[in-house]
Amino acid sequence: MNKLTLNKLLISNAGAGSLALRIPVGIILAAHGAQKLFGWFGGYGLDGTGQWMASIGLAPGFLMALLAGSAEFFGGIALLLGFATRPAAALSAFTMLVAIFSVHIANGLFMSNNGYEFALSLLAATVALTIQGGGALSIDNKLSALLNTK
Repeated sequence: MNKLTLNKLLISNAGAGSLALRIPVGIILAAHGAQKLFGWFGGYGLDGTGQWMASIGLAPGFLMALLAGSAEFFGGIALLLGFATRPAAALSAFTMLVAIFSVHIANGLFMSNNGYEFALSLLAATVALTIQGGGALSIDNKLSALLNTK
């Protein structure tokens, strides 16, 4: 990847507003990923999540659980740090789309019926972060500044 492309991926003029999105969304995604990957916070781990994913037609279940859990856990950590914000947010947005259309859409909007409102909120936040980047208070912006001084 050349310097110009890398700089466009990293630089963000979003100010501190991105931080207000990155922190809570990063925490939520990392926690949900930890449930899938490690069974933390009342989750079922890879085996249990994989069995459930296979039961709803996302096969092979173990691989799907690994992919979704990794996207959420590592994407959430990246968002918390503001590191590779745009790719992490884009991957998380895709994961939320899959969740909406494979699990929640048939249940309607509201969470009380296992609907898609929460996943839609996370989708909106991750799309916004994909567009605006990590903001002024991010590792991405620091790396971009380093690239521009060389």
